[in-house]
Amino acid sequence: MDTSSEASPLSVPDHVLSSGGRPMPLLGFGTAASPPVGSQVTKTAILQAIELGYRHFDTACLYGTEQPLGEAIAEAVSVGLIESRDELFITSKLWCSDAHGELVLPAIHRSLKNLRLDYLDLYLIHWPVSSKPGIYEFPIKQEDFFPMDFNAVWKAMEDCQRLGLTKSIGVSNFSCKKMAHILAFAKIPPAVNQVELNPLWQQKKLRDFCKANGILLTAYAPLGARGTIWGTNRVLECELLNEIAKEKGKTVAQICLRWGFEQGISILVKSFNKERMKSNLEIFNWSLSQR
Repeated sequence: MDTSSEASPLSVPDHVLSSGGRPMPLLGFGTAASPPVGSQVTKTAILQAIELGYRHFDTACLYGTEQPLGEAIAEAVSVGLIESRDELFITSKLWCSDAHGELVLPAIHRSLKNLRLDYLDLYLIHWPVSSKPGIYEFPIKQEDFFPMDFNAVWKAMEDCQRLGLTKSIGVSNFSCKKMAHILAFAKIPPAVNQVELNPLWQQKKLRDFCKANGILLTAYAPLGARGTIWGTNRVLECELLNEIAKEKGKTVAQICLRWGFEQGISILVKSFNKERMKSNLEIFNWSLSQR
């Protein structure tokens, strides 16, 4: 992992992805909101995040945040917060209804149009299932599920990278078994697997598998969250984590994020509150470890 030795509180270390990708900031700004918020709220939060020092932004077709993210990027360049889009690392995701071999390229083109970009830095298969084409909803109705043709979908993902539509490709919510299936035939292996992970849902087997195969694991819901598959608010309420936070003079959120960083993974944070956005960046100039 490529990390800076003397990172200031608002600088974010990078990790160079496999398969020729660009350096990926290890702390990213997630744009999913539950319940959803308006486009202007999302755009304003993204502009504040860029001003604070965030350079990695995570979106998805399903989130409905590609357009406000694209607008924020254009405005950030026009007002001089950044010199060009190339200073940012942008991730988006292929929704299940587009997870069919012939629909992958049209889907990434739509995302690029929404984002007003020529390329993504990372494009992920959102879930290891397919669903009825044309329907963008979650949860997916039982009758709309299809088994994924992993070979066809992954080949199309590889085409996205070969055509320069994305610098790297990867997956999200994939188990060790499904990752192994992709690796068995992939010509370009996944660079990233984005999953739910936090101190109370540590995914050690998956972490070890990804590390052994040169795949960067990215944690969403690093503080826990209601409405996710395994998540609850019990992470922030955890007595042990609160004791550690008190001892370190940090917030529980900072303890959770620092824990993830020390596990060698990347992390996505999702607060639109400016003070919490700033606090979430301040995890790189101290350590949890007793040395």
